[in-house]
Amino acid sequence: MSEPVNCADREAVAAQLGRPPRALRSVAYRCPCGLPSVVQTSPRLADGTPFPTLYYLTCRRLAGLVGRIEASGAMREMTDRLATDPQLARAYQAAHESYLAERDALEPLGTQVSAGGMPGRVKCLHVHVAHALARGPGVNPFGDEVLAQIGPWWTPGPCA
Repeated sequence: MSEPVNCADREAVAAQLGRPPRALRSVAYRCPCGLPSVVQTSPRLADGTPFPTLYYLTCRRLAGLVGRIEASGAMREMTDRLATDPQLARAYQAAHESYLAERDALEPLGTQVSAGGMPGRVKCLHVHVAHALARGPGVNPFGDEVLAQIGPWWTPGPCA
């Protein structure tokens, strides 16, 4: 699943982000082109500041496509569906609990805040896509949904 970060990975992630990565722990998902697309970060930054985003989407191309979906207002519709679809709400709650368990296994932050608005709303699709890629299908329902909508983003070649 997660792989140690090597020098080439660190350089690729820095190129993807346009800045040096912070709190980088491992590569959680590689694009079929071979570059990191999702990294796992430490629950705290080097200065001790809590950093609850465990999985961070680094692929520029994929982040741009996710951003377009966010700009369309999809998050409001997804949040509304949580109130009317008990099965979806349970799956989303399970994604939240999974995220917390993984993060707290590294370093407990003493908070029930995970990422992306979980479990009561949908706030950041980038986090959900990163979680879905890092953990695989069936873990984060909204990450899976967005990835299905986007399709094979990697076919034009590497993003960095």
